[in-house]
Amino acid sequence: MAAVHAAARDLGGVKPACDALGASRATHYRRSRPKFGPRRRPSSPRALSADERAQVLETLNSERFADQAPAEVHAALLDEGRYQCSVRTMYRILEQSTGVRERRDQLRHPTHPKPQLRAAAPNQVWSWDITKLLGPTKWSYYYLYVILDIYSRYVVGWLLAHRESAELARRLILETCKKERVELGQLGLHADRGPSMTSKTVAQLLADLGITKTHSRPHVSNDNPFSESQFKTMKYRPDFPDRVGSLEDGRGFCTDYFDWYNNQHHHSGPRLPHARAGAPRARARCAAASPGRARACLRRASRALHARRTERRCAARRGLDQPTPARCRRADSDACKDDHQVAHPSASRNSRLGH
Repeated sequence: MAAVHAAARDLGGVKPACDALGASRATHYRRSRPKFGPRRRPSSPRALSADERAQVLETLNSERFADQAPAEVHAALLDEGRYQCSVRTMYRILEQSTGVRERRDQLRHPTHPKPQLRAAAPNQVWSWDITKLLGPTKWSYYYLYVILDIYSRYVVGWLLAHRESAELARRLILETCKKERVELGQLGLHADRGPSMTSKTVAQLLADLGITKTHSRPHVSNDNPFSESQFKTMKYRPDFPDRVGSLEDGRGFCTDYFDWYNNQHHHSGPRLPHARAGAPRARARCAAASPGRARACLRRASRALHARRTERRCAARRGLDQPTPARCRRADSDACKDDHQVAHPSASRNSRLGH
């Protein structure tokens, strides 16, 4: 702002100086204005001193007046010929010392922490939920139980039934853990606060299997996003039926859908979509190999082959005007060999690489 002040003296005003320098007059005036801290309310000369306030608080908390309202204390003191302060001042002193609260027996809601779901490998954290599928007639439904591995977005288990039951949920979780060979203390299971999820039957099973359970916060709809996203993908499919004719029809649709979801669908959760492998062991190998690293190696090899196409873009990312140095354009071949053996792209100008 010093340059604006100097130019204002030479040009005869702030407006021509800001126009000449390309500066904003509003910014100049705002920065020139002195800054003030928070205003403190001045105390009234008629206010009680600290010793007088302590004496009033001691009187209110005494054994004689501890269970009486300030109005009764005030009246009793007046009958004895004593006046300390008004009734409103008594309430104000009690409020500052946390001595006043709601008299009604209101429910105190506990503070629930936001669940943090983190998985570094398959079969570390699962998410499960139940959704309804419309039946053949009005007010008839089928209940779809789905367990999802949040690391690979792989559906490890599902069940379609006529009703929602804690016993069915227990059976599904137990069979899925046996199929995936979950060890004691290995898994965490997240769900919302539905009746089946919070039932004692499921809680006892999880305790026996050494599974850590977490729940969504009450009245929070987005604390179980993985299962909700999977249900949305299913119900937005073009072949999703408006109504399920029978339990067998529903199981047939779910079989085809979960086969497509696990083996062909490209999930958009990671930086680039990727499809999951079908079998659990193949899925673990796929997760360990990290398909995203293979794609990164392929992109680096393409940039090394066509360096002229990416010079300006790489320079713009670094905020520089000069072209990218050769060491930045060189592909990291050792890293590519460690992750995957990636086929070198064609040198043809007409070849197209998927990013």
